[in-house]
Amino acid sequence: MQHAKPLPSYLVQRYHGWKATTYKDNQAWYHRLADEGQRPRAMVISCCDSRVHVTSIFGADQGEFFIHRNIANLVPPYKPDGLQHGTSAAVEYAVTALKVAHILVLGHSNCGGVQGCLDMCSGHAPELEETSSFVGRWMDILRPGYDRVKELPSESQRDALEKQAVIVSLENLMTFPFVAEEVEKGRLSLHGLWNDIGEGGVEHFLPETGGFQPI
Repeated sequence: MQHAKPLPSYLVQRYHGWKATTYKDNQAWYHRLADEGQRPRAMVISCCDSRVHVTSIFGADQGEFFIHRNIANLVPPYKPDGLQHGTSAAVEYAVTALKVAHILVLGHSNCGGVQGCLDMCSGHAPELEETSSFVGRWMDILRPGYDRVKELPSESQRDALEKQAVIVSLENLMTFPFVAEEVEKGRLSLHGLWNDIGEGGVEHFLPETGGFQPI
């Protein structure tokens, strides 16, 4: 591979700073993680958005969360068709191998992926309708959510669709047989969350009301 280049100098400097401070002060813990393997209590499915800092929001340490990130924090329906499914593989590994006790789906405000879905489904982003668009085909997962919010006033649709991205993902998680089995046996719980980036707020989904409430 001739196109790869050395790491940028600012990242090299940050690494050395981390190695001399955080790692040095917790070296025994890192050795334990390496020797004993990971035992995360929860899986977090969040958006790729660089503004969503999952470990900071919950004050998590290394080894505590098994984190999977994708565009708009979506989980596709269960579909074992022999193709490559990164999110489905991560869910399978978390539930069947790591035996996590919780799966958190974390959405957020001002989500670009959700806005893309909104534009595509409302006919304002024909480029996303192309079969060659990876983003567009990924956002097809959220079309059922769009159908639930399309009659809302236009100024309310994006916020509502961001939360539908969480709900649709929770619904799709339950189509995975191994997820449904663990949930029904009480060994796994699913949680829907939405993060207001600007205000630092987190809301959780309440099935009894069908809505979100600040925690």
